[in-house]
Amino acid sequence: MQGEFNLDSNRYLADLLFDKDIKDFEYYEEKYPHRGLKEGVKVTRLAPSPTGYLHLGVLYSALINRMAAGKDGIFYLRIEDTDKKREVEGGLEDIVNGLISFGIVPDEGFMPDGEKGPYAPYRQRLRREIYHSAAKKLVLEGLAYPCFCTEEELEQIRGEQESQKIRPGYYGKYARCRSLSIDEIKEKLSSGAPYVLRLKSPGNEENKVTFTDAIKGKIEMPENDADIVLLKSDGIPTYHFAHAVDDHLMRTTHVIRGDEWISSTPIHLQLFRLLGFKPPKYAHIAPIMKSEGGSKRKLSKRRDPEAAVKYFSEQGFEPRAVLEYLLTIASSGFEDWRRANKDADIFDFDLKLNKMSQSGALFDMDKLLDVSKNYISRMSTEDVLSSLLSWAEKYDEALYNRLSGDKAYAAAIFSIDRDIPKPRKDIAKWNEAAQFISYFYDDTFVPQYELPENISASDAVEILERYAENPHLDGDKTQWFDSVKQLCSSLGYAENTKEYKSEPDKYKGHIGDVSAVIRTAVTGRKNSPDLFEIMRILGRDRTSSRLNRAAEYFKK
Repeated sequence: MQGEFNLDSNRYLADLLFDKDIKDFEYYEEKYPHRGLKEGVKVTRLAPSPTGYLHLGVLYSALINRMAAGKDGIFYLRIEDTDKKREVEGGLEDIVNGLISFGIVPDEGFMPDGEKGPYAPYRQRLRREIYHSAAKKLVLEGLAYPCFCTEEELEQIRGEQESQKIRPGYYGKYARCRSLSIDEIKEKLSSGAPYVLRLKSPGNEENKVTFTDAIKGKIEMPENDADIVLLKSDGIPTYHFAHAVDDHLMRTTHVIRGDEWISSTPIHLQLFRLLGFKPPKYAHIAPIMKSEGGSKRKLSKRRDPEAAVKYFSEQGFEPRAVLEYLLTIASSGFEDWRRANKDADIFDFDLKLNKMSQSGALFDMDKLLDVSKNYISRMSTEDVLSSLLSWAEKYDEALYNRLSGDKAYAAAIFSIDRDIPKPRKDIAKWNEAAQFISYFYDDTFVPQYELPENISASDAVEILERYAENPHLDGDKTQWFDSVKQLCSSLGYAENTKEYKSEPDKYKGHIGDVSAVIRTAVTGRKNSPDLFEIMRILGRDRTSSRLNRAAEYFKK
């Protein structure tokens, strides 16, 4: 077993490095067969690491993968949990539950109640034997070897490369362990020397790798010539190696991920080729950016609260509204589609990867609030109350108790100016609801008596006392409005603004001024939803009490 490596020495080395009961890789090829899907149907995945909370970028990537798979394809969730040192307690649950709470439900993969799907396990820490089988396959083919270099030796190599101002890495003549004989390897193994398993890269940096990115188009990069680590000293695979093995065996057709991984694509393509796998198609998503001081930067976990998906839950954003906003970032065609399909589910939108932005879009909170207002305005009263109660139960106990104490009354409040051609857009997120409805409850009503400029306090008293005599809340809205016009006429106000503008000297004001006085008295606000509906919900007694209370205020 001395000298050059051959088939026999490769087999001998594989037997030295791996347990004898490791299955041949053909076993896993049969266990995880091709999915048998129709031509063109996509299989996509999200493969997060539980190293922290669910990041907005991960939610964005999950949405794109879910949309790209479509209704005929498969979207699965794989957990890349091989790095125990960086794993955060509760991080896995936060990611999985966060995705599901936002309506991004995988077809397969890791779920809150366990794993689902025929390609399990979907957690990398449970797939150790599979990786070892694939690594053994490379050793048998003379494409991988053990490396015994210590951290000090690797640092020495880096220092030498820096002093010569050449590209750092473990390649070429700097790949010291590549040339070890089988006897040298056996001796080091017998002594218990720790080692990693490296790829014996056949690449040459002077060669080019060309691939077509489904988002960014044609990309050309230098071929990988580095002997990258495949298995770490504890036998755990690196991201690069696990990625290739898992995406092959889970039959992923499209790897859609952040564009920070573009630089790794030559490595991944090389691994697929050397392992004898058909590579997936790659699509690299531009990150969500934030404007700061005239420049753009990525959203930061440490600096930006909106980087955490839990921020949107705590603030009370409707999950689907957040997804709608993210789709405006993802595709310039989404907003036109939404205008033409006002009531359609977002997952009916046909997302084209080649139509996505190639550069990072700016996160725009104002735009999100606008999208969210539009979304909530289209929700039914029942859905509004259900979603708001679910949020308030977790984040606003006082509001939850108030609404749940009389759900019929609460439903009446949120039905105002809803289910009409142009619904009001007052609420963008549920943490605004308590303030928005505060005047409907006596314990949260705060009187604020601000009059139109042309209305004096004595005029206000006259309007309020006359109107309080009979608010006309028993009929319909037309009858009520007619009563207000009659009040205007009897007090010297024009019944409409057009009439007032044509002869302003003839009147004290117009019907809008009269309504403003009543509105301020009843709600404490200059602007509100339909005034008649508000008073009808408050009831005659409560309405009259507020009118009289305001009149007394203006008398002082």
